[in-house]
Amino acid sequence: VQLQASGGGLVQAGDSLRLSCAASGRTFSGTPMGWFRQAPGKERDFVSAITRSGATTFYTEAVKGRFTISRDNAKNTVYLQMNSLKPEDTAVYYCATPRAPYSRRWDLMEPGNYDYWGQGTLVTVSS
Repeated sequence: VQLQASGGGLVQAGDSLRLSCAASGRTFSGTPMGWFRQAPGKERDFVSAITRSGATTFYTEAVKGRFTISRDNAKNTVYLQMNSLKPEDTAVYYCATPRAPYSRRWDLMEPGNYDYWGQGTLVTVSS
């Protein structure tokens, strides 16, 4: 499985960005997808996840109401629409997918449950 994340960049506080993650090498519709982020000197944290069908989504509290995860199974792509960006959103953003078809929030929040990771895309939000 290969994951290719893109869409990061340098923006000002209040701006929007849309991250994309293109998947190949596996039946995309059969796997949940997650977004994580890692700020300098910090651990990799859960941001959002979406179940296989896209019917259920999860978010960390810090991004609820500002970020929206979605997927297009026909394009093998998952998106993270980020609105009202804040300086504290600055991080490298990673998409990931597990082998197991997790559907519960607590499973999808755990980075250790993910088997395949994209290379990361840097988001920098200036104040």
